[in-house]
Amino acid sequence: MNTQYYRPSRDPMTLLGQEMRLRNFSQKTIKSYVRYIDECLRFCSQKSPREIDTGDVRGYLDWLAQNNKSASTLNTAYSALLFYFSKILRRSFFLHIPRAKHEHKLPTVLSKEETKKIVNILENPKHRCIISLLYGTGVRVGELVRIKMQHIDLDRMILSVCQGKGKKDRITILPVSLKETLINQNRLKKPSDFLFTNGRGGRLTEASIQKIVAMAAEKAEIGKNVSPHTLRHSFATHLLENGTDIRYIQELWHAKL
Repeated sequence: MNTQYYRPSRDPMTLLGQEMRLRNFSQKTIKSYVRYIDECLRFCSQKSPREIDTGDVRGYLDWLAQNNKSASTLNTAYSALLFYFSKILRRSFFLHIPRAKHEHKLPTVLSKEETKKIVNILENPKHRCIISLLYGTGVRVGELVRIKMQHIDLDRMILSVCQGKGKKDRITILPVSLKETLINQNRLKKPSDFLFTNGRGGRLTEASIQKIVAMAAEKAEIGKNVSPHTLRHSFATHLLENGTDIRYIQELWHAKL
């Protein structure tokens, strides 16, 4: 690019994208922020962005609430609008707009017997490895699909979780029961290859993993709504039940329980 003739854009939406990329926001965050900002601007289409006020933003957030959006969705929309108006348009009028109050529900947790039943009922080796890793390491589904062979240390049986939530790296333990499977995969794949791939050679999607977990729980006749996050919570709960120090568990998670 010839910087001599470069002029930075003054378009607010272009500036928004630039600002979020410079702050190293994840693609998922950028996508959701742009979505809610665009939706709010369309909701308030009779006004320009610089004319939108507290009442307009309240009205948009209330519209989301009336459409049965979760507290998490409301707060993401709030954060997106706060970022847009304060950082991009340099406006400050959010002082009297409250954030949605989160509902504190206890997470679904499987018993050790239920977890074993789900793993043992699976005949597909890949599916068994997926569920064993979700439960045995406590990784998030988004972290699981990004595991590459180079992230696996077979000598020490540890997994390097790279760029997890908050773009932070951490290390977690690998189940000893998977050592033979992982050694076999290491023979077949290059260090840069993803551990879990689809039939076309690309990495499995989060949606595919969620379907695998749900179908396995249904096949095992587990009368609970089981997701990858259920296995993550079960991992932490069972470590606590075995007397593991909660500070160590938090270090494995690198997040609050």
